[in-house]
Amino acid sequence: MADRAVPRAPSGRCVRAELTPPTGQLLVVRYDGEPAGCVGVRLLDPVTAELTRVFVHENRRGRGGAPLLVTAAEQAARGLGATRMILDTRGDLVEARALYARLGYTETERHNDDRYAEHWFRKDLTPGEGLGVNEVVR
Repeated sequence: MADRAVPRAPSGRCVRAELTPPTGQLLVVRYDGEPAGCVGVRLLDPVTAELTRVFVHENRRGRGGAPLLVTAAEQAARGLGATRMILDTRGDLVEARALYARLGYTETERHNDDRYAEHWFRKDLTPGEGLGVNEVVR
């Protein structure tokens, strides 16, 4: 299983190939047929997934979409074999940091050298916890 992890791009930023199976996924949510948000998950090693590219379109914010996206990403990470999720975010994204805390993420020490990251989080993924991806998108 160790061969499933994809090394980070030399820049430390996520590249498109990292968000495709078998080592990652990019989930896109639609509202009335139009893209309304996305979230990415990628394996860093056989048990650690990284949450990345969490985005909800400005016109769709404040309606509960972000927690559903993160929950779907957690389920996707479990499907890839991950038992923990990590993420980083900028300091000015106060709402995002509050969301991660509400969803059970705890702030941790720095785990990468991303120049835009100012806060790092982690969550242990309990098998079977949370909604399934199909339940989230209904």
